[in-house]
Amino acid sequence: MAKPLTNEEISSALSDLDGWSHKDDKLNKEFSFENFRDALAFITRIAFEAEEQVHHPEIFNVYNTVKIALSTHDAGGKVTEKDLKLAKSIESLYNK
Repeated sequence: MAKPLTNEEISSALSDLDGWSHKDDKLNKEFSFENFRDALAFITRIAFEAEEQVHHPEIFNVYNTVKIALSTHDAGGKVTEKDLKLAKSIESLYNK
């Protein structure tokens, strides 16, 4: 079972993740794109990375907006290192 991070550990880690927040036991961020196609392409890139990491985010999409929420099911729905790792990967995909 993955170990949940403390609020202090999460706050410290978020200083390196621009625009991410910690709310309702999840890491959250909203991404905006020029159009629906770009938003869906981003979701597809996330899907491939999530499969590689065997860690799957909650993804919400409306037109050109993608909202991501990360938590770890086997840690009771809390934030773990797995979430931070995937958030960093998602950031690198967005900044390509």
